[in-house]
Amino acid sequence: MSVNRISSRYAKSLLDLAIERNELDAVKADVDQFVRALESRDLYLLLKSPIINASKKQQIIHAVFDQKIGKTLLAFLDIIIRKSREMYMPEIARDFVAQYKSHKKISTVVITTAVQPDAAFLAEIQKKLLASKITMDQLDLVTKVDPSLIGGFIIEVGDKLYDASIAHNLDSFQKEFVGNQYVKSF
Repeated sequence: MSVNRISSRYAKSLLDLAIERNELDAVKADVDQFVRALESRDLYLLLKSPIINASKKQQIIHAVFDQKIGKTLLAFLDIIIRKSREMYMPEIARDFVAQYKSHKKISTVVITTAVQPDAAFLAEIQKKLLASKITMDQLDLVTKVDPSLIGGFIIEVGDKLYDASIAHNLDSFQKEFVGNQYVKSF
């Protein structure tokens, strides 16, 4: 079975369990904390390691997360470890977040600018995106700064990209002039 199929099914199970127990937002917060903890290379490699046995992994997970995450996610992690699926935990967490956003109708929008955008600019972009209907009901704005853009911005919504950067415009002009075969003769 593929990694995507496994992670998607376990994430769906966790989402359904959280909805059934009316703990969706609490479980989402716990998963976010778990994802931040997975940024630790040691924890990530521990979960991916086929050498370390399941009981040791379970002890470590409990030692690290016992008082930090809720009982629902902790019990879910125990089940994953018992089923020998702990190597898929990072992917399961990623899929859970994606399914949570889909369930709550939240679109992730990545805005890349040359300088740090101000709140008024972000509010205007958010207003226009919600009015355009290319996004769902709510937006999760992620801002990035890339000085190589020179100016303007790039907006990514799912698989759509709107590039209004000066660097892109200059590149387009350059391609247009290089491709121009017309040379005026006198």
